[in-house]
Amino acid sequence: MNLIMKKTRYLILMLIYLLASFCSAYSQEKRAEIEWFSDAKLGLFIHWGLYSQAAGEWKGKPTKGGEHFMLYERIPIKEYELIANDFNPVGFDAAQWVKTAKDAGMKYVIITAKHHDGFAMYDSQSSDYTIIKRTAFKRDPIKELADVCKKEGLRFGFYYSLGRDWHDPDVPTNWPQKAGRSNTWDYPDEDAKNLPAYIECKVKPQLRELLTNYGTIAMVWFDTPELVTKQQSTEIRELILSLQPDCLINSRIGNGLGDYSIIEQTLMAEIKRTPWEACLTMGRNWSYNKFDTLYKSPEATIRNFVDIVSKGGNLLLNVGPTGEGIFPPRSTETFNGLHDWLKVNGEAIYGTRPWKVYGENLIEGTTEDASQLSFHDAEFDGTPKVNVPDLRFTSKGNVVYVFARSIIDNKFVINSISKEDKINKITLLGSKKNVKWKYFESGLQIDMPLLDTNQIPVYVLKVELK
Repeated sequence: MNLIMKKTRYLILMLIYLLASFCSAYSQEKRAEIEWFSDAKLGLFIHWGLYSQAAGEWKGKPTKGGEHFMLYERIPIKEYELIANDFNPVGFDAAQWVKTAKDAGMKYVIITAKHHDGFAMYDSQSSDYTIIKRTAFKRDPIKELADVCKKEGLRFGFYYSLGRDWHDPDVPTNWPQKAGRSNTWDYPDEDAKNLPAYIECKVKPQLRELLTNYGTIAMVWFDTPELVTKQQSTEIRELILSLQPDCLINSRIGNGLGDYSIIEQTLMAEIKRTPWEACLTMGRNWSYNKFDTLYKSPEATIRNFVDIVSKGGNLLLNVGPTGEGIFPPRSTETFNGLHDWLKVNGEAIYGTRPWKVYGENLIEGTTEDASQLSFHDAEFDGTPKVNVPDLRFTSKGNVVYVFARSIIDNKFVINSISKEDKINKITLLGSKKNVKWKYFESGLQIDMPLLDTNQIPVYVLKVELK
């Protein structure tokens, strides 16, 4: 047996092993949920809490750290709690939020039930630090959103800060060093903090509430496991599945126990064929900040979305509502751009899987300009800043979808498609005009119809193979 045959046999055996492991690890219903997740491609992330009321300002000055400003400004709990006195989001309309998400093509919604500041944005009986007990609003937005999502056919899930809680005295942290993300101004003795007490007295009771009182929960989106042990992650996972067996859990439950992995504010460098999700912001910040003017263009957002899907992932796109409970005006352009583009090109996104390659460049020597900044968990954006003409691919059955992103010339060569691929037909989604094509030694030459300069310049060719 030659070396190539040995390697092929090894790869086949590994694939069989991984498939068998997957099938044994999950019930048929759970596997169906993971398949649904892989088909869905697009969700809405909502960061909303007391930090939204502050809107990036504290005592008349811009804050550092976005929604993490309690940490960055070292604000004592007794002062930070006073924000709740002014937080009365009477503009909140769950039906409008869900309509906006659905119209934009989103298939699921994730909202912050409890962020690092420890404030519960729902009717928690395990804490008195909640939107019901501390604000004049006296409504449960998590309940209202869950009900509307069910009515409109969107999956619903919640974000929960696991290993950070600046309101609780028993939460130590270890990133980027010991006590690096802990409340050390109210609770200075890091070694005295009792993480098991926090897990048992706050985390588990609140998870039980959220998984019991709000109908079907599609996903639990944990953040920052920090010092959570494998035993604690295991117990939390068992608790979730005992209450909602089909619920998906992200990788930030910690210790390798999630159903799907997460990357944040950056793009994947290669195809990943196990479930994953990229969470990206529309603007600079996760939560509403009145000083934020750096919103991504619809073209940049759709380029990022296509890149993520071509590599096998989902985009969880974040919006930060105001303290009044309204999506910021700058987000409207993004939502509308997604709506218009997906109305034409959605078949190349939903239910697709990566092709044999994720993409190729059209101009030699060019590549996407991803940020070289080191990761920073408050304000960071590692997504590309330049719209480079290039190609991305997805596939479905005998169809390959070719995304021509930000192209300048409607004539180009696809090197990854050759005569061996046996093309039956090529069309341009959203156009009735013919696409001219012919094989070259270097690949497939495309001559697209003249481009509509009024639409977002991410065009999709549907290549049907015999």
